Amino acid sequence: MNRSRIIVGGTLIGALTGLVAAMLLTRRAERNQRETALTTGEGLKLGVLVFGLLRAIASLNDD
Repeated sequence: MNRSRIIVGGTLIGALTGLVAAMLLTRRAERNQRETALTTGEGLKLGVLVFGLLRAIASLNDD
């Protein structure tokens, strides 16, 4: 597969994932009638999850 197609595809998937995440955060904030800011604990959990996802993606072709 062409390298530029992979990069563009990954960029689109990342943008769509970020959009959905932002929509979920704002929906939760509206439901709880509070600000959309993440707490420190939520931010830390999210960072660990993203780091784990990137490690999993990086090791996809490792045999």
